[in-house]
Amino acid sequence: MDNKELKKTFCTIAKQYGFKTAFGCCYKESSECLFVMELQKSNYSNLYYLNLKTYIQGTFGQKYIVHKDYLKKDMGNVFNRQPPQYSSIFDLETEMSDEDRFENLNVCFNDFIIPYSEKNLSVSGVRELAKSNELKLISTVKDELDRLYPE
Repeated sequence: MDNKELKKTFCTIAKQYGFKTAFGCCYKESSECLFVMELQKSNYSNLYYLNLKTYIQGTFGQKYIVHKDYLKKDMGNVFNRQPPQYSSIFDLETEMSDEDRFENLNVCFNDFIIPYSEKNLSVSGVRELAKSNELKLISTVKDELDRLYPE
């Protein structure tokens, strides 16, 4: 599988799970959050990082929309990457047949991406992930959440 095929396959699978695509990213929206996935190529090898970004509506006076600046350039209010056990899927230097890579991508979606993305579509889900240490909230974002969405 080459670089172009990996991106295309990733987005095809994402669409099957209800994600939309724009500017080379896959995203889902809710009234509370915008969740974005972006494959970022390493400068040093044929490895991709799965950037997972969440924009929480209203934080810092922002209304987040599907726009190239948010999807491609900005880090979001919450930033994360795939767990290490899925890294080989995104490393094209790792020997793996196209069929195995496709199957492993589906496993990654079922076991990690879908549950993670669903929680990132609500403020309560983001808080739950932070409490279980599945993501880190920087203090300014946590303070802003507490101000806008008191528990």
